[in-house]
Amino acid sequence: MPETVFIMDHPLIKHKLSLIRDKNTGSKEFREMVGEIAMLMCYEATRDLPLQEVEIETPVGVAKTQVISGKKLAFVPILRAGIGMVDGVLRLVPAAKVGHIGLYRDPQSLKPVDYYCKLPGDIEEREVIVLDPMLATGGSAVEAINLIKSKGVKNIKFMCIIAAPEGLKALTEAHPDVQIYCAAKDERLNDNGYILPGLGDAGDRLFGTK
Repeated sequence: MPETVFIMDHPLIKHKLSLIRDKNTGSKEFREMVGEIAMLMCYEATRDLPLQEVEIETPVGVAKTQVISGKKLAFVPILRAGIGMVDGVLRLVPAAKVGHIGLYRDPQSLKPVDYYCKLPGDIEEREVIVLDPMLATGGSAVEAINLIKSKGVKNIKFMCIIAAPEGLKALTEAHPDVQIYCAAKDERLNDNGYILPGLGDAGDRLFGTK
């Protein structure tokens, strides 16, 4: 793996990932666990946020402690499945702004087609974390990051739950400056562009559609 790719090895993430892979897990439990996995992953993805020292008055004295040094964050889910990760990351960073990018994969060419892009007005001043549960062919992730970079954003990370080797290769080649955080790297894509063994269609399982 390139140095920009981080595969999570936390036991809680592995346990919850096993549960969402199970075809018998219903939409309610699936949504809850996707949010929990996203929150745990966000903890690692924000590990390098800069800190500054401040003095805090406690009930019994003054403490020198550290706070995040004004770094602004934005989360940008790729519609629609990326929405399932938003609540989890906002639990950790409630002050972050949220943008949205709408992409769908053409079933014939497997190429991404964009239909919506709404980002915070000050997006170029923020560190952006792009959210999508599945990194399959990598086309949607590459296109979403292209759109974000076109707005002047310099610091971008990508966070997914399951990645295929094909998607990791495509994303790291197109955007070698973007750090990628995954809960798992699976075997490969099938002929329809689905990750194997994967967990099925993340959007359908989140929202109970087919």
